[in-house]
Amino acid sequence: MLKDFKTKWQIQQNWQLLFPVLGLIGLGYSAYKLALVFTKTLHITVTIGVAILLMFILLKLTLFVFKKLETKWIVSYRWEMIRIFIVFAITGSSSVFVGRPITQLFGITKENLNPFIYWALFIIIGLIFYQILLVAFGWLFGQFKFFWEFEKKMLKRFGFGKFIKE
Repeated sequence: MLKDFKTKWQIQQNWQLLFPVLGLIGLGYSAYKLALVFTKTLHITVTIGVAILLMFILLKLTLFVFKKLETKWIVSYRWEMIRIFIVFAITGSSSVFVGRPITQLFGITKENLNPFIYWALFIIIGLIFYQILLVAFGWLFGQFKFFWEFEKKMLKRFGFGKFIKE
């Protein structure tokens, strides 16, 4: 069974199994947090049951997305797709984590601004840090080239293509 899994995901060395394991842990944690939203007042066994169901759904959705992106993203091995998804997940969470104190540092709060202006500024600041963190985490996870190319495409879509050297 493990041999089939390693073959399917093109895993040549055991250390590469770290990424599927981290991916499953991340999916499990996300499923549990989502389940808590729906079952706050219910018994923990119900929460765990809902979390297991949500994890199954998230896993199926993730594998479906992998299949769709497999032809679009150029990677050497299929397991690298998991690594890329982990980078996206960490970057998204980190940009919010970094964005909150930055907005507060600039005095941007819900209390002193119109909610529309607050959220627009929060999203813009978060997006700026997202771009930086995406390349940084991509480098840390050994996928700098992929994320640098991804970043250049994204910046071109935002209209900053003239500032990018090819």
